[in-house]
Amino acid sequence: MSDRADEHSAASDEAGAAGLPGGRRAGVPGRAGVSLRAPANPVSRKAIMLWLLEGLFWSVLLAGGSFFLAGWIDEDRWPWLPGWALDNIWWLPWLMVLLLVPGTLIEPFWRYAVHRWEFSGDVVYARSGWLSREWVFVPVSRIQTVDKAQGWFERMLGLATVEIRTASHAGSSTIKGLEYEVAAKLAEGLARRAEELRDDAT
Repeated sequence: MSDRADEHSAASDEAGAAGLPGGRRAGVPGRAGVSLRAPANPVSRKAIMLWLLEGLFWSVLLAGGSFFLAGWIDEDRWPWLPGWALDNIWWLPWLMVLLLVPGTLIEPFWRYAVHRWEFSGDVVYARSGWLSREWVFVPVSRIQTVDKAQGWFERMLGLATVEIRTASHAGSSTIKGLEYEVAAKLAEGLARRAEELRDDAT
């Protein structure tokens, strides 16, 4: 597993003022390294079910597609495929199932352990990922829009996603797996604080 800290340089000073690990300070030669701590707040435990449902949905599509493809190849006997592949083509969908099932069952719990968030000192700090991890610091002063989003499965489970956008795509962040009420309060608090900071700047 490879861990990647995507720390935005624009957030480094504000993150340091908030008591969070600074974006650049950890990588600047000659200065003491600062290890990345986990953000304070976990996502909702219902996010495990959300990621399980999403994983099952895509796994069923992929497995169903592989069975369809195997049947098509077996019926038409594609001439450009070697004989050993044609004779064993029905191994393809079963191999796909064997590969998909463990990942589908493990991924939701792994993601729940990784995904965390925090809003402190005018900085939004989030960690996300699965096989790779991403740490993101977003200064509230740079936020342009804050939105709540709900997919089908999120609506079923009472969850929502907070989408934070800045002028730079690299400085934006998405916090998924929040209870709807928590997402609503976070989005409202971020939008209000960003407006206050813009008014202070003028």
